[in-house]
Amino acid sequence: MNDYYLLGRSGLRVSRLALGTMNFGVGGFHAAYGRSEEEAEAIFRRYVEAGGNFIDTADFYTAGESERILGRLIARIGLRDRLVLTGKFTNSIDPADPNAGGNGRKHMIRALDESLRRLGTDHLDLYLLHTWDRITPVEEVVRTFDDLVRAGKIRYAGLSDVPAWYAARAQSVAEAHGLTPMVTVQLPYSLVDRAIEPEFVPMAQTLGMGLSVWSPLGGGLLTGKYRRTADGVSGEGRLAGAAQISDRDWRVVEALEKVADGLGHGMAQVALNWAVTQPAVASAVIGASTVAQLDANLAALDFTIPADARALLDEAAAWPLPKPYSMFTPQYQSWIVSPGLTIGDKPAGYAPPVVNGAHA
Repeated sequence: MNDYYLLGRSGLRVSRLALGTMNFGVGGFHAAYGRSEEEAEAIFRRYVEAGGNFIDTADFYTAGESERILGRLIARIGLRDRLVLTGKFTNSIDPADPNAGGNGRKHMIRALDESLRRLGTDHLDLYLLHTWDRITPVEEVVRTFDDLVRAGKIRYAGLSDVPAWYAARAQSVAEAHGLTPMVTVQLPYSLVDRAIEPEFVPMAQTLGMGLSVWSPLGGGLLTGKYRRTADGVSGEGRLAGAAQISDRDWRVVEALEKVADGLGHGMAQVALNWAVTQPAVASAVIGASTVAQLDANLAALDFTIPADARALLDEAAAWPLPKPYSMFTPQYQSWIVSPGLTIGDKPAGYAPPVVNGAHA
């Protein structure tokens, strides 16, 4: 786990596997699969002992219990400065108050102050807009992020679960006005959910935002604990009894099992490895119900998926691109530029070489 990436175009170094704490606590929306503080502490300590530094939570998780538990655990180990503590805001904390949810400035500041209180810290290392609310002007969000950085309450800003145009607009506003940039976008991504690839990946690469991905195991489908039956899905977990798993997804599971068997690793490990080593991905958020499960996940980057095995996975997980993305192929490009012409990048020597960030 002593392997870190810079998050986007920033100097913030984060573990390639982040610890998700959505199941820390037994309250609120996530109570069905929550863990007690004692269980959460064992998982948390193992992650930190393994060298992990990227901790992901949100005010919404287990009705604030996740943050309170995390605050106590961080205080016990006394390593606050070593951790990249990440929080999120958007969801309502008071249904009777129209300004107690969403992404407006009033709620952003209030939500952060309450998260800091629950976590027992004076700042977050990374603060994310949790979900696009379809209402708040992006300029208001970016300006408030900048104010929070200047106030010392957060160190970096980012987004989660927003449209690509919104993320690009936020970054452009920040760049144009010299405001705090977005260093990451957190999105769902796995072998069975590759929808971010056409738009978000090139956007992140172009605008300097590292992707941090959640649900890299496809909600558990890629762990190998589920099997297809005539009635839907068998196995123990949230997907048991589900009938909506597509034929394509089952083909991915079959290919993943074949690759995993050939490599001598678990299906979940191979699925995690694939997701984290995809273009533009800086980190993947992993959850764990037990220390043993966490240990297995942490070993997911201890091997390399061979090119032929990766090709097999990519073929099984392929999905038809909608227009206009399906037009951006060599065949279509040949209609733009005459096949007989060669158009390449600038020749060597066109510009002086760059050495240590400066022109030689």
